This record gives sequence, structure tokens and C-alpha cells, in this order.
Amino acid sequence: MKIKNVSIVGLGALGILYGHHLSKKIPKMNLRIIADKDRIEKYQKNGIYCNGELCDFQYVTPEETVESADLIIFAVKFSGLHDAIKSVEKHVGDNTIFLSTLNGISSEREIGTYYGFDKILYCVAQGMDAVKEGNQQSYDNFGILCFGEKEGIDTPKVKRLADFFQEVEMPFELDANMNKRQWGKFMLNVGVNQTVALIEGDYGEIQKDGKARDMMISAMREVIALSSYEGINLTEVDLQYWLEVVGKLSPHGKPSMRQDLEAKRKSELGLFAGTVVELGKKHGVHTPVNEELHRRIHEMEQEF
Repeated sequence: MKIKNVSIVGLGALGILYGHHLSKKIPKMNLRIIADKDRIEKYQKNGIYCNGELCDFQYVTPEETVESADLIIFAVKFSGLHDAIKSVEKHVGDNTIFLSTLNGISSEREIGTYYGFDKILYCVAQGMDAVKEGNQQSYDNFGILCFGEKEGIDTPKVKRLADFFQEVEMPFELDANMNKRQWGKFMLNVGVNQTVALIEGDYGEIQKDGKARDMMISAMREVIALSSYEGINLTEVDLQYWLEVVGKLSPHGKPSMRQDLEAKRKSELGLFAGTVVELGKKHGVHTPVNEELHRRIHEMEQEF
């Protein structure tokens, strides 16, 4: 069964990125952006722009009855996931595939618990440097979506999505060990997002040698230490892989956490340092760098 109808919930930097791309590849009637009435009115009044181009989206509220989606993409912040899960109920059918582009290592568990893990494909969005300011999103690198089952890629569900992504020219990569890939991306977020947010800089600051890059790598190594207790076993090879990913980003780009603090919004601090510190206590592993990052960024947020 081919993928025809796609629904996206969340119009942050990634929601706009994928929505704008798909809007040029499939009929407008087959792409739905799910949002509440007030958000839709704001989007329609002010417009949503991607690299200076006005996005042509079809908006639907969670209450509207629609034809089932073959693919639902979650592109919200983790704090908004609970509401987002409920907002897509009228879009879910027997053959719906869920794909989450959220940071962290737990969104698939939340979605799968609600709708069933048979509908889940595990995903990591990497290599993009999209920045959103107001209704304007911009990027230099589109990046790729890496996906697969939690373990393995040889399933009809994976093939359906891979065939669709090939058809719509969506850059992707299949990974037979998505559990490890997600932990690798989590390690990256822990280092990059928090360090750049703390120093109030951009990717360029952690792409060059110095105190900021040292802090980033130290925070990432604490995740490596914890991963063995969780059965993931990240290594220095994985660290180097993700450092290479960071090195290819626009030096003027900024991660989502930095964008949140600039806008004086609560960030995903609990999802990053909070998770590391909690796992450290669970396994008796010292996590001083993430403890410091948590304390200092929390202090910044207290001033909002």
C-alpha cells in the first residue's frame, strides 16, 4: 500500500522543513498540517516562510474529520508531545506509520504506548541546521532522516516509507540499529545544544578548538559512560562520527535549545542534562559536566 496522505503536527524549524519540501512533491490535499484554531489563524494571517519562500499549506484542526493518514510526522517540542499525540487521533488508520523527529530517546515509547508499537518506525533527524525566528525559517543544510525498526530494516513498513521517500526525493538513510543511532543523536544533543545555549553562541563556537568544544565533548563522554549500563555501548568511534556531523553544519546556525533561550522560552534541559543526571544517579556514575550545565542553564531560564 503506497503512502499518499501525510499529516504533520508541529511547525517549528523541522516541521516547516519537511512540510515545505513535501508541499512541492505531493498534492496540497494530501498534506495536512494539524494545529488548533488560534495557531491556524496566526499562520494564515502572517504566513510561514522557508528560506524566504511562502509555504502553501493546508491546515486542519484536531477536531476535523479527515481521511486517514498513511504517514504522521511528529515535529513538536517534547513538552508538547502529550497534546500532539491526542491531536492526531482522527488521522490514525489501520495502516498509519508514525515518525517522530523529536530530540531525546523516549518519544517513540510515548507514541507507541498510546497507539501501538506496530505503527512506529524509529527515527533520527540529523545534519540539518534549520533556524526559525518568528514566522521565518532558514537553513543551509537540509540533512537526512535516518529510520528503521528498533532493530532491523527488513519489514514491509520500512519498505513503504523508503519507497515514498525515494518518490518525493526526501533524503534518508536506513539503519538496522536505531536504538544506538538514537543514543548517538542524544549524545550529540547533550553536548551541542547545551554548550551552545550556555555560551550564547552558534555552531561555529564548538566547531573550533577551545573551552566550549572541550565542554561539549566532556558532556558527550558522560553519555558514552552511561550507555554501557543501558546496553547501548557507544564508543569513541561514535563520538567522532557525530563530531563530523557537527563539523558540516553552517557555523552561523544555532541548535533548538539556543533558539529557545534567545526567545526566552523554557528549553529541553530536562530532556538532556536532566536525563543524564538521572541516569547517573541510577547507575552510580558521576556526571559533573552535565550537572554544571543543568545548574547554569536552569539559572538562565529562571530569569525569563
